[in-house]
Amino acid sequence: MKSHEFASLLCSRLCHDLLSPVGALNNGIELLADEHDPEMRARCLDLLAESARASANKLKFFRLAFGAAGGFADVVDTREARAAIEGLFGGDGRIQLGWMVDEPSMSKAALKVLLNLVLIAGDALVRGGSLDIGAERNGEGLDIVVRAEGSRIVLDPELKKVLVGEMSEDEVAPRAAAAWLAHALVEEGGGAIQVADGEEGILIIGASLPA
Repeated sequence: MKSHEFASLLCSRLCHDLLSPVGALNNGIELLADEHDPEMRARCLDLLAESARASANKLKFFRLAFGAAGGFADVVDTREARAAIEGLFGGDGRIQLGWMVDEPSMSKAALKVLLNLVLIAGDALVRGGSLDIGAERNGEGLDIVVRAEGSRIVLDPELKKVLVGEMSEDEVAPRAAAAWLAHALVEEGGGAIQVADGEEGILIIGASLPA
């Protein structure tokens, strides 16, 4: 896939994800302008604050998962990834997070793979549940595992095909941008991604990254 084509997919995905919190901000401002009751104005301000936090958290996550966050260094502190994940999924208590990453730092590519797999698994937990993130060294390589468990898990079949390399790059839709990026980074490094979703209520996505 050409870089401009992927950029287009990514922009479509980002606009879709940011539309809801930004729209809520706009609605809150409109309500605040027309509302004179102190209690209702307080509720409007709460709505604005919540929407602003959601927008900021999404932007921080996307900057790390898709952008050039981390500066010019070859590795990034994994605490940044943990903070971004907690900001995106851990704020409302709907998803319980488990962090099992002992590595103090990862390459930018590995960190982007981890974050994009987390994004896919977290989105699949449509009714909430638990999301466990693990990574450990395998010789000179790195193994990443993301496990989602909940009462209802919905993984778009297209995302699964993109992750494991069973779909042509010309067929990739904007909603699969994260899956494509994870697949491309792992394939570029000579690794592989596996998806296990045969057991009801459980989704496991693993990535093996050689040295």
